[in-house]
Order: sequence, then structure tokens, then C-alpha cells
Amino acid sequence: MLAKLFIQNYALIDKLSIDFTEGLSIITGETGSGKSILLGALGLVLGNRADLSSLKKGDTKCIIEAEFNLAAYKLERFFSKNDLDYEENTIIRREILPSGKSRAFVNDTPVNLSNLSQLKSKLIDIHSQHQTLQLSDVDFQFSILDALAKNDKKIASYKRGLKQYNILISELKKLKENQEQEQQQYEYNLHLYKELEEADFKLDEQEELEKKLDVLNNIEDIKLNLSEAIQITTGEEFGVQNLLSSLENNLQKISGFSKEYEELYQRIVSVKIEVDDVVIELENSNETVEFNPDELETINDRLQLLYSLQKKHQVATIDELLAIFESLAVKVSSVENASEIITSKQKEIEEVAIKLDSVAELITEAREKSIPKLKKELEFLLSELGMPNATFSIAVQPTEKYLSNGKDELQFLFSANKGGNYGELKKVASGGELSRIMLSVKKILSQNTKLPTIIFDEIDTGVSGEVSNKIADIMQKMGNFMQVIAITHLPQIASKGVSHFKVYKEEVDGVTSSNLKQLTKEERIVEIAEMLSGKDISDSALIHAKELLN
Repeated sequence: MLAKLFIQNYALIDKLSIDFTEGLSIITGETGSGKSILLGALGLVLGNRADLSSLKKGDTKCIIEAEFNLAAYKLERFFSKNDLDYEENTIIRREILPSGKSRAFVNDTPVNLSNLSQLKSKLIDIHSQHQTLQLSDVDFQFSILDALAKNDKKIASYKRGLKQYNILISELKKLKENQEQEQQQYEYNLHLYKELEEADFKLDEQEELEKKLDVLNNIEDIKLNLSEAIQITTGEEFGVQNLLSSLENNLQKISGFSKEYEELYQRIVSVKIEVDDVVIELENSNETVEFNPDELETINDRLQLLYSLQKKHQVATIDELLAIFESLAVKVSSVENASEIITSKQKEIEEVAIKLDSVAELITEAREKSIPKLKKELEFLLSELGMPNATFSIAVQPTEKYLSNGKDELQFLFSANKGGNYGELKKVASGGELSRIMLSVKKILSQNTKLPTIIFDEIDTGVSGEVSNKIADIMQKMGNFMQVIAITHLPQIASKGVSHFKVYKEEVDGVTSSNLKQLTKEERIVEIAEMLSGKDISDSALIHAKELLN
């Protein structure tokens, strides 16, 4: 509910502060006294656009601050989603600077106008002639019926299921599109896959083959150098082996004379052993090295295949070819197994649809059971409001389509006259009739769901007599379930408020300002008497005012 409203330097208002109460609050005042300014200020603090014309004094900033008690509205998730600090008593402030810049804050956290506008719909409902257009909106009509049907939890469950269903439908569509695209490429991809599969290449194969090829291409040089190396090591006169043997004998003869000679001798022995091993390996290598034209051809062919595949797939390594091979395997497999994947996804969709249909049926049943009650209450309230022949034809028609709030289409028709034809509200109801219908709807909603604070802006226009009494009774009863603020010219409505505020103008030093004050019981009597008889208040008007208040 709206707990407080502070306004400074806005339109005709210098500064004022209002503390609102629960139930029905009344605002009265002469035409032009500034009642609409209060609505303008409230709209401004909740996100309406502003300009410098809003400032009473152009060199001073305008401040509007509204405090709301949010305990009943379950807005924690909204605050969390928008990175706002949640407080049960939340303060929203709007400032318009002389430069024209505007700033807004929720609990001292800066916010943009989009956040405020979203919050506005959850906190304030300003009922005006324009708002009656909502009555022709199917979603709004459903909200009336679903409030009576207590469908909020069922619809929330349905929406969760519908979200999942739509995701699965989207996934199935994508699968089919991918299958169609990949099917067109399937034969080509399969050819590429088979080609790489038949190549059967190994990870380090290319490097090894290139080394072998290098050996085979240089076999004559290798053979020549091996032979010369053997000659150098085994030659009879100057071969390394013979020379080392001579050196070994010389050092052996003197090794006993000192430790130093012994160490030299042992080192030469080690060298000779190593050289003997090298000679053996040189001779083995020389015997095994031979030119093999068949092997050369085989290696050349294999390398040409690898080079050709790399060029074809625009890569430079076996690693990259393996990656392409794996990717082709996935593409080929996805086409070959597509029917299974699609069948599995369709089964998943069917399972969700069964659950969704079940919840939709419960929603439909609850709606059908609530239609007679809604029809009866609307027609009773309209009869009280001077429309005794008003009747409704309301029906839900189940469909096969998954709609945003169930699987029903709604027919919500109206007839104002006995024996008249039913038609859509926007076509057959007048502005005054729509206004009374909306009041009746809000009365019903107030008893069946938690509504934001509602402000009735001169709903009594063109109404008098017993109908005005009935409007007053309805708003008073609504005040038992929610906060209602009524701006009115009718004493019958003004007398029903829990609290009563008067907007008035005063002139100080040639400057006109709008002010507002909460009336005491005695002041209410005078105000209502003035509303009954004008400025010259008669005794009978005072008596009548007291009767109305009592």
C-alpha cells in the first residue's frame, strides 16, 4: 500500500507531505484546486516522463518521494532480478534538476525509468475512463475468471510446462533442419570418411616414413662412408684398432710404476673396447644397408597418399587429418542415427504434452465452474449500479492450441438491455456502462486476489442519486481487502472514507499554491455539507452530512 507521499517544488505545490491509511481514502476539492497534480506527481515518481515545466521554481530541484509497504506483494524476486535492495517499507524517490536532468532511486539505489515503470504496475492501479478499454482485452478477461477460479498456481505450473514444451519443439525443429542439411552432404561426407578410414594412417607415421625415404635416397653415400669408416678402424698398418692395441701394450708395460700410468692404461682399455663395439656395428650396418627399389616405391606411394589427403583437406599434419576424420565420423553418424534421435525427442515432447494437457484440463474445469459465479456477481453489482437488465454470456471453449495461459478460448459478451443481443464489450457498452462494469470487476478481483493500490479518478462523473450510494458502498467494501483512494465530487462517496483529504488553493504574496490537508471529523462534516449545498452551507446540509458520515 501507499504509506506516504512527499512532494516539493512540483507544479503548483511548494511542499506537502501526506500519510495514507489502509482501506478507503477520499480526496476532494474544487475543480482546478490541484487534485490531478497529485496523480501527476505519483505518476512521475513511478516512471512517467518529466520536463522542466514540472518545476514550480525553475532554479530549484523538484523532489517526489513515495513510501510503499510491500509486505503483501511478494516482490522479493523482482527486486533481486533488478539488483535492488528489498525493504518491506520501500522508498521511491524521483528528482528533476533545474538542468532538466532526472534521477530516480529505490531505497537509495539509482534506477532507470524502465525499472520504475515495471514497478508501477505492481504498486498502483489508476482507474480512469481510458482504463476501461482493458475490459475488451482477452488476457484481462481471463485474469478476472482465473481470479475466481483460483487458477494462479495451476497457470504457473502450466507456464513452466509450456516453456519446457516450446524449448523441446525448438530443439526438434533444429534437429530436423540439421538432418536435412546434413543429409544433403551425407554422401560426400561419407566418401571423405571412407577415404580417410581406408588410409588407416598412424599418428607418427609421416615422420618415420620421411626418415626412411631420406635413407633410401642416399644409400650410396651411406654405403661408401660406412666402408671407409671400417677401413679406417680395421686397416692392418694404420687402422685405429691396431694403433690402439699398440698403445695398450705400451701403457701396460709401465702401468705398474705409478698410479698415474695405471689410470692411463685403464682408460685406453675402455676406449679400445668402445672402438671394437663401434667396428662390429659398422660392419653390421654395412652388411644390412642395401638399395631396395620396392621399399622405396612403397614409401613414396604412401607419402604421396598422405600429402594428397592433407592438400585435399587443407591441413599440414596427421594430427589435423585425424581431427577431420573424427568430425566426419560425427556427421555421418548423426545422419545415420538421426531417426533415432528425432524419435527420442518426439517421445520427450509427447511426455511433456501429456502433463501439459492434464494441467490445462484442470484450468478449464476450474474456469467452467467459476463462470456461473462470475456471471451472477457481475450482474448483481451492475443491477445495484443502475443497470438491472445487464447480462453476460461467458463461455470457455477448449482448443488444441497451447496458449499462454491454458488451452481455452474465451467468449465474454455483454447485453445492457432486456432481450438485447449479446456483443463484445467494446462494441455494445457505452463509456458509462464500461466504467460501472470495470468497478464491478475490480470489486470482484479485490476479494479474490491481491491487487495493488487502486486510485479511482472521479469515477462518479455523470452519476447521482442511488447509484452514487451504491458506488460508494462498493468502494468501501473493496477497502476491506485493499487500499483504495478515491478522488470524488460526490458527498455520498466522500462520506465512506476511512480518511478524508482536501486539496485547496491559496495565494501568498501574489503566488498561487496548491495544498492538501487531512480533515478532522468536524472539518469532514463541513466539507461534505459544502459538497451538498455549495459555499452557503445550510443547516439541512450539515444535518445530511452528519447522517452520511454516520
